[in-house]
Amino acid sequence: MIHVRFGMIRVLRSVLATLLIAPLLAAGTPADDAAIRKVMLATWDKPEPRLEISPVVVVEGWAVAGWTQGERGGRALMLRTRRGDWAVLACSGDALKDPTALEMAGMPEDIARRLATSLTQAEANLPASRLAKFASFEGMVRMDGAGHHPPAASGAKH
Repeated sequence: MIHVRFGMIRVLRSVLATLLIAPLLAAGTPADDAAIRKVMLATWDKPEPRLEISPVVVVEGWAVAGWTQGERGGRALMLRTRRGDWAVLACSGDALKDPTALEMAGMPEDIARRLATSLTQAEANLPASRLAKFASFEGMVRMDGAGHHPPAASGAKH
């Protein structure tokens, strides 16, 4: 009987550890947040108007970061590279809240669902005016690894 209890305790500890630690491993770290902000600021920030980045949501090497700059705004889709740094894959608006759009960008289905859910939660308490700026970015503009879009994408409204 005692042996069975210890076995059950080990199983319960394992289950609890999985439930409590796995989300932390999937989520971004403060270092991820800082690295993503650094890439975006280096690419698009200017003295006036300043680039404001928030929220940043990370799930297993994929991220979406909301941004505003003056009256403009949108969301950036980011990917952690094999070297461990972050690269901008695309900019868009509300499309980056849609798991199907995230999958079309190359993200695995389960990560796309989790990222979209986390983003919705992170944006839940933001002012409507900020959310409207995120939504104002029309279309999807693919970026190269340096955060630039090809000339053909310049027709997108943002």
